[in-house]
Amino acid sequence: GRRTYVIGENEPQDTRLVRPLHEGGFGMDALWNDDFHHTAVVALTGRRQAYYHDYQGSPQELISSAKYGFLYQGQYYAWQKNVRGTPAFGLPSSAFVTFLENHDQVANSAFGQRLHTGSSPGRFRAMTALLLLGPGTPLLFQGQEYNSSKPFLYFADHKAELQGPITEGRREFLAQFASLRDPQVQNALPSPVALETFERSTLDPAEREQHAAALALHMDLIALRRGDPVIGQAAERVDGAVLASQAFVLRYFGGAAGDRLLIINLGCDLELTPAPEPLIAAGPGGRWRLAWSSEAITYGGQGTPPVDPIGDLRLPGECALLFTSARGGRE
Repeated sequence: GRRTYVIGENEPQDTRLVRPLHEGGFGMDALWNDDFHHTAVVALTGRRQAYYHDYQGSPQELISSAKYGFLYQGQYYAWQKNVRGTPAFGLPSSAFVTFLENHDQVANSAFGQRLHTGSSPGRFRAMTALLLLGPGTPLLFQGQEYNSSKPFLYFADHKAELQGPITEGRREFLAQFASLRDPQVQNALPSPVALETFERSTLDPAEREQHAAALALHMDLIALRRGDPVIGQAAERVDGAVLASQAFVLRYFGGAAGDRLLIINLGCDLELTPAPEPLIAAGPGGRWRLAWSSEAITYGGQGTPPVDPIGDLRLPGECALLFTSARGGRE
């Protein structure tokens, strides 16, 4: 009597895995969206080494990921010197599992550092809003919901004769990242076969209280996603537009339930006047009401100045803002 939910991990991004059986597919429920992860990491850290090479972390990439799932659907992929991906048009947004961290990607760094440690607090809050309010199916890695300070290192428990090859294989894998070929890094790499490496990766539940602001951010965003009739996967349609070099907007069209605007600015304070972008227009007799801000002091933010999407639009830096539609004069 239980439903089985099957998620595929498929680096080539073969969408046949989630196509229905009657269309020649395999009928899985979802695929991990590595493209979203890779462009988000570049946007947060500025690092484009190894398999991050073919991503800019740009607003357009983040918009396209929200609208179409995979970014590579058959285009040339320079890192692999080949085309990558298959068409994803027509698939529901729920078929794409979006994430900022997972066990592979955190452990694929030299020291298993969590992503929030390599980005500014404001940017990470804004990107977390995109993850949890976006149209894909969000995934949170263990401890991410409270900004765990614990690393997640690469570790393995095998018989003695395999420990040497495992250690050497780990060094060879990390060598694809140019900075990790640094002799100082190589000398400091934790042993993947040491018990201490595993123990260092163990979560500390007390941090849920110590990092209460990060936990509140995630809990509030999840509550918004579950409670709002439009946000997430409930919208009739999602569209987006680039507002500036590091800022963009997603509009969720909700029909009778009204629309939502998610504006994300990953750069510094921004003045957008004039703003000739139709997606931020509220419509006849309408107005926008600020419903949520990543800069709320509850989350460790600095507070949110008045923002009017259809007036003198001034966006605070490194911030995500969610607006709901309403009737009447401008707010």
